[in-house]
Amino acid sequence: MAQLISSPQYVFSAAFVLRAVLLVYGLFQDAYSPMKYTDIDYFVFTDAARFVSQGASPYKRDTYRYTPLLAWFIYPTTWSRLWFHSGKVLFALGDIVAGWFIYQILRRTANMPTERAIKFASIWLLNPMVAQISTRGSSEGLLGVIVTALLWAVVQRRIVLTGLLLGLAVHFKIYPFIYAASIVWWLDDEYRDPPKPSSRSGLLAFFNRARITLAVVSLLTFMALNAIMFLIYGEPFLEHTFFYHLIRLDHRHNFSPYNTMLYLNSSPLFFSAIAIPLVLAKKDLPSTMLAQTFAFVTFNKVCTSQYFLWYLIFLPFYLPTSSLLRSPSKGIAALVLWVIGQALWLQQGYQLEFLGNSTFVPGLWFASVIFFLINTWILGVVITDIGSAKSARLVSGVGKKTS
Repeated sequence: MAQLISSPQYVFSAAFVLRAVLLVYGLFQDAYSPMKYTDIDYFVFTDAARFVSQGASPYKRDTYRYTPLLAWFIYPTTWSRLWFHSGKVLFALGDIVAGWFIYQILRRTANMPTERAIKFASIWLLNPMVAQISTRGSSEGLLGVIVTALLWAVVQRRIVLTGLLLGLAVHFKIYPFIYAASIVWWLDDEYRDPPKPSSRSGLLAFFNRARITLAVVSLLTFMALNAIMFLIYGEPFLEHTFFYHLIRLDHRHNFSPYNTMLYLNSSPLFFSAIAIPLVLAKKDLPSTMLAQTFAFVTFNKVCTSQYFLWYLIFLPFYLPTSSLLRSPSKGIAALVLWVIGQALWLQQGYQLEFLGNSTFVPGLWFASVIFFLINTWILGVVITDIGSAKSARLVSGVGKKTS
């Protein structure tokens, strides 16, 4: 089995088969079980695509709170009943493409041997939770492609491409804006090369060509996409794609204790978008992005299962040098506690959602607090690991391209 996981051909084939099996299984569960496999959000997506196919706005579909690009991407679901599940196929393929980027970054940028790189990439590719979420109809697979492509472009120093992808990522889903500070801080010429006698110092040295190019390209991309969508769909685009998420509260499907205990306003944003990047980004960019995302999800006022994929995608970059692998007992404890925390919440959520029992207090609240504390401890482990790194990683072999 270990030899099979060391083979890129086997791992990618197995990842494809896993998702194909889940897609077929989902059809049977939808047909014969009262508990449906397809995520309710998928019907929101496909309804929005249907409105687009009729020349109308996707926002005619209540609860569609996403960029119109998503409805455009799954336009084929409107062609016939046979094509209805094509959106799930697209999302599942997105998982695999994201896994390919992970493998390429580990193999070519982190200089890992092929066998070791594919083993860590399989943490994403063969993860049943990742495969299930995408095959149920969640669009996180597409976001995974954008984020991993963004990381690949950064470490390859393809700055224009990085700016394009960062602008697209923030348009597609707001939260990737937190990566901007890490990327900007990491793009330090003097950090890559020995300082020259004539090099600038102080504030002027911060504004190097790469950072200015990144800022301009990402901002123009973000503004251009928003302008196009606003011209087509007007104010509903801004209201549902951006403004809604800034004030969103969700009393269901929400692991976060925020809505029943905490009202953390600016502190989690400062922590994930500024504090963590400034302290850690130059030591290990991908692991810093993991810590940022983990903090953002943990302290966010809404926390659902799909959000876990936002940080799971960075695990293959962090684990190779983490204390969770160096100390198996710590790693097993972290995994078991994380799973138990979810199980406690899901048990309470099931009673609320499917049995109609009022479990908000104390059951759901208590489960949310327990899960929050577990995640806070794991986040502390991650930050400590990155902070204790003796030298920068994912730097060797990186070129100097700026376009």
